[in-house]
Amino acid sequence: MTDIAVPADTTKEIVVEELFPYAPETLWRMLTTPELIGRWLMEPTGFAPVAGTRFTFQTTPAGPWDGTINCEVLEAVPNERLRFSWYGGDDANQGYGSRLETIVTWTLARVAGGTRLRLVHSGFHLPRNETAYTRMSAGWTDVVGRIGNLAGSGN
Repeated sequence: MTDIAVPADTTKEIVVEELFPYAPETLWRMLTTPELIGRWLMEPTGFAPVAGTRFTFQTTPAGPWDGTINCEVLEAVPNERLRFSWYGGDDANQGYGSRLETIVTWTLARVAGGTRLRLVHSGFHLPRNETAYTRMSAGWTDVVGRIGNLAGSGN
């Protein structure tokens, strides 16, 4: 009998970190004001920076998935940390729209010259979430840049 190696489910996270010349309060406003979130990511429905708040984002549907991303604020420490769940997709989908059950954490740290903004999007199960992981790895880098641009524009 021959044992065939089956690749184990691997969990990955996306980490994007950037230093901005703005106070944590400025970046916190970018992360927690629904109208501003809509300018750098997607317009949230029902969002408030309060633990326990459930909200949604709407994106492009795929197969049996209607494109709704269900979220819940898990932690909100003003000017320091925002953490929320990010659930979407459907078990019947492969690639785009596959079941995704992850956590998004934003951390703000005051440093000389401004604030270090750190995003960690964790819980991608590969190979199931390979498409989401690949797309969102590039996407979150762009999003963090848009947050900085918006903060610098005086919005």
